Amino acid sequence: MPPTGTMRAMLIHPQIDPIALQVGPLAVHWYGLTYLAAFALFMFLGYRRLRHAPFNALTGPQAWAFKDVEDILFLGVMGVVLGGRIGYCLFYKPGYYATHPLEVFYVWQGGMSFHGGMLGVIASMAWFARSRGRSFWQVADFVAPCVPTGLAAGRVGNFINGELWGRLADPALPWGMVFRDGGPLPRHPSQIYQFLMEGLLLFVLLWWYASKPRKQGQVAAAFLFGYGVFRFIAEFFREPDAHLLWLQQQSGMSMGQWLCLPMIVGGAVLWRWASTRTA
Repeated sequence: MPPTGTMRAMLIHPQIDPIALQVGPLAVHWYGLTYLAAFALFMFLGYRRLRHAPFNALTGPQAWAFKDVEDILFLGVMGVVLGGRIGYCLFYKPGYYATHPLEVFYVWQGGMSFHGGMLGVIASMAWFARSRGRSFWQVADFVAPCVPTGLAAGRVGNFINGELWGRLADPALPWGMVFRDGGPLPRHPSQIYQFLMEGLLLFVLLWWYASKPRKQGQVAAAFLFGYGVFRFIAEFFREPDAHLLWLQQQSGMSMGQWLCLPMIVGGAVLWRWASTRTA
């Protein structure tokens, strides 16, 4: 322990310029670069996913090709943007946007929901499956292992921007960090926690699980269950939105945790249902 009267030097969040590169009026933001990294990782992993069963054995109209990966990415991006924004407005500030409907389109003001983005991606996968005459669960199983690295890239962007920081931490916590808009006391760097759990760890587990033959729907179910569990844990350290503190105080759980419960239950039920299906 430090001597009496002294305090451990606290980590200070680095003041990183959100603009990575600027040439005249053109500004490239770090957050935009993390999105590009997420898309590039999806393409790389999607191509590798084509080598996994059952996709490497499909022939004829059901065969998968590089063009399918590109089309899924395009539709997925649309689903993330539209679903993420609409989900944020409905899940987190329904009253405000009901009285300010035009501000739903003010995406430059920020405000995206992962759970809404996930619903948007589900809708885009359903569209892709229907247009290509494929099973929805086959498409979902293909996409699921390629998603966590994109989530990890997004959390890097959150950390660079110094946003979505965590709750107050014990001053003795070695990695407790002071964020510029989070007050003078150290907080949990919850963006890093989510990067490690929902990003890297979920990717390693899911990629290993998906690399072996599974019944249709089981890989997608594993993603739902795994993400739900890891996000539920991370929410214990993440600072709830100010306008949703009442929910935390009354129920003991944050909005993020409430939204994770259907994912956890749904993932478990889906995995059980998929495991009993015949080919």
